[in-house]
Amino acid sequence: MEDSTQVPGVSDALDESADKIETAAKPAIPKGDKVRVMLRARFGAEVYDCWFHALEFESFDGRTVRASVPVKFLQTWIQAHYADGLLECCTAEFQGAERLEVVTREFGAGRTAPAQLAAPVRSTNAAPAEPSAAGPRRVAVGPSPAFTRTAVNGFQGSPLDPKYTFETFAEGKANRIAHAVAAQVAATVLDEQRPFNPLYLHSHVGLGKTHLLHAIAWEVKRRAPTAQVLYLTAERFRYQFVEAVRSQDAIAFKDKFRAIDILLIDDLEFMQGEKTEQEFEHIINALLDGGRQVVVASARPPGQLDRLNDRMRSRMQRGLIVEITDFDEELRLKILERRVQEKRLTDPTFELSSQVLKLLADRLTENGRELEGAVNRLYLTWQLMHTPITLDSVEAIIRDLVLGVEPRRIKVDDILRIVSRHFAVPKSEILSDRRHRSVVRPRQIGMYLAKQLTARSLPEIGRRFGNRDHTTVLHAIRKIDKEMGDNPRLKDEIEELKRQLNR
Repeated sequence: MEDSTQVPGVSDALDESADKIETAAKPAIPKGDKVRVMLRARFGAEVYDCWFHALEFESFDGRTVRASVPVKFLQTWIQAHYADGLLECCTAEFQGAERLEVVTREFGAGRTAPAQLAAPVRSTNAAPAEPSAAGPRRVAVGPSPAFTRTAVNGFQGSPLDPKYTFETFAEGKANRIAHAVAAQVAATVLDEQRPFNPLYLHSHVGLGKTHLLHAIAWEVKRRAPTAQVLYLTAERFRYQFVEAVRSQDAIAFKDKFRAIDILLIDDLEFMQGEKTEQEFEHIINALLDGGRQVVVASARPPGQLDRLNDRMRSRMQRGLIVEITDFDEELRLKILERRVQEKRLTDPTFELSSQVLKLLADRLTENGRELEGAVNRLYLTWQLMHTPITLDSVEAIIRDLVLGVEPRRIKVDDILRIVSRHFAVPKSEILSDRRHRSVVRPRQIGMYLAKQLTARSLPEIGRRFGNRDHTTVLHAIRKIDKEMGDNPRLKDEIEELKRQLNR
């Protein structure tokens, strides 16, 4: 009997069947088309083209969305600035998505690396590469820990960054008390006696409040895996509450907080809307009366938050209020050294001299994010240029950070998006002919912001706000301008909107 492989046509048929079986066995890679549309709508075309254009969706297992980018710098930037928004957009297409994992793409299997980024892939078990005469060699980047959402009773919190732990927190004079108190809160969250409840952390932007909140959450989960931990930004709390009201599910929204052992609220200054503030107050009071731990972070102390009523302000002030002050040079150096060590975990050949670190610490004095951004820039430059980082090259690379970054160019579409989200009014209604106060007020504030923050003329603003006459725009601007002089709350609200637009 002849071998079947020698019979004409049989071999081809077997190969074709094998190919079909192999193809059927491979899981389909999600396209992410809906996610891309939402990313472009949420962040604008410029941000999308800059940071998300090269993003590819690798897999989805029903819980974790895995996405990849071609270089480590993109991975770091997306994780630091857009993780929450990206995961929000992913839930529109990937039902049940709770976690986001952004990794650096491994080229091969049909993919081609960009010429300037191409580098030989090394095994993760291989010895570190030695620098050559031509400059440092690059190594392949493996996956980083995934962002994870906290969840209680099916209520999805904001993502936790796995890098933000007590071990990675750089401690110094400016934040020593905050660090010690946060560590004690994490250690005693399930004890009968909680010495610091509520704990209120405040500081300027980028001084470590969010890092400490994430660190508390991770430490509690490590010590007591069954503990009910919920971390929320104020913006996400408001979004979830508005959705609950729209779906007539506000009572269920309240009930989801009953089982919480610790609630961590970030960016309290962005808690917007009278009903949202009232609901937040009721939930906080219920948790504190029930002996649950509450930790709050804000850019300002409770006495300077006009949106907090007297009862809520008093409740916060009964706990412990801790300020994180500006970093001194010693702490800035420690932060820079930590960030360089993190890069060296990815590529042990990356180095910054002590003179370079000293220069960065002297020049960059605003906050920790600025320091981290400088290290990211230097690391990317080192990867692309194949040359050691010198004092002269550092001067050129961080020049815009020292002189002040050019202000972000704000568009009318950005204003419409932020105002629509802030007041929970659809953009279509702002552009419509509706005259109800709930719509007119956001529309007038939007026109005012467009005049203040863009170069558009009054007729142009009128056209962008539903083809209105320029006299209508002028009336709105004068009305809001006058009311701001009489109403400090409105002025504060306008300033918050401006900050959101400039983020």
